[in-house]
Amino acid sequence: MDKIVIEGGASLRGDVEAGGAKNAALPLLFACLLTDQPCRLRRVPDVADIRTTRTLLQTLGATIEEVGPHELIVDCSGVREAEAPYDLVRKMRASFLALGPLVARFGRGRVSKPGGCAIGTRPVGMHLAGMMRLGARIEETHGYVDAVAEKLTGGHFIMEMPSVGATENVMLAAVLARGSSRIENAAREPEVVDLAAALSDMGAKIEGAGSSIIEIEGVEALGGYDHEVIPDRIEAGTFLIGAAMTRGDVHVDGARASDLGLLLECLEAAGATVVVEEGGVRVSAEARPRSVDIVTAPHPGFPTDLQAQWMALMTLSDGRARIAERIFENRFMHVPELARMGADIRVANGEAVVRGRERLSGAPVMATDLRASVSLVLAGLAAGGRTEVLRVYHLDRGYERIEEKLGALGASVRRVPV
Repeated sequence: MDKIVIEGGASLRGDVEAGGAKNAALPLLFACLLTDQPCRLRRVPDVADIRTTRTLLQTLGATIEEVGPHELIVDCSGVREAEAPYDLVRKMRASFLALGPLVARFGRGRVSKPGGCAIGTRPVGMHLAGMMRLGARIEETHGYVDAVAEKLTGGHFIMEMPSVGATENVMLAAVLARGSSRIENAAREPEVVDLAAALSDMGAKIEGAGSSIIEIEGVEALGGYDHEVIPDRIEAGTFLIGAAMTRGDVHVDGARASDLGLLLECLEAAGATVVVEEGGVRVSAEARPRSVDIVTAPHPGFPTDLQAQWMALMTLSDGRARIAERIFENRFMHVPELARMGADIRVANGEAVVRGRERLSGAPVMATDLRASVSLVLAGLAAGGRTEVLRVYHLDRGYERIEEKLGALGASVRRVPV
């Protein structure tokens, strides 16, 4: 177990590259289960969630070869086992995405229920409702979900809310179903669009990804793909917020403004200068940020995965900011830790009110989840003195070599064994 030690006060300046999007790479890896042909995936981030997924696929019988930096060839021709065990699924909720491909290709999928999650309940009911719309029989016993169908059939599925995971799971199942499928109120996130692009390269027939209605015409079989993961918009947004927070000047290579629209608008409203450049986005700031209210919402709204980072920025704002969390009910667990650093935050009824202060002070703090952990790192960069962030295994789930990337931007950040 490591900790991150930060000596605050330096401005972030320079160029940094956004790695491949973890939340795009995960469903792309599970898509490999749909075919007996090899799949080549490039720009795969080397983070804990990806390593867990690789282990799960190998447990099912896949072979995975590293053919270059951040490049994998996944061969699922040897997959025979159709069960994703609890020991792996409990480490990462995205493992439930194995269900759709397994039942679509093999006629049966058995996946452990993911259980609880620090930031909210995140039930799998919509995933199961989608599978039943495609003709699967669902049985829940002993903590596992069994989905069985000799051959899935196309169906019409109206989602209660635009869940990214449920949209992806139903897509992964429907591409091999007999006939046409339609998903209404579908998630519109860039990661869903990236999955649809890879599935289309495999021979799937998908229209409407990126809109609220996705239509799929099932095919008999799929081939492999050669695909590059999209840049991680959350990592990119984290570095851009860090630039504003430390009154620095950072260009994020690979950042796509189309994926970051509302965040960039909010940064400009907070007083930062935002420049969309060829191949990336630059953010600079010279003064204390202005307060800006946000409400998290599905894409293209403000991402819940950037809420904690935005709150960290607002702790230094000139004014009072209201932050409303509408996606996950427990996603304010970073508040007590930010308060240890001097932040003035009050939480009630799913909303936080942040009264900005001129400065924060370094302190020992503890990460509680992935995005909370990086918000504490950002706060440490801007704070006076030393900050120690404990439980950084949360950070390692979604950020690759973040201490090295921040160090290259001028920060004093190091990883220390505990």
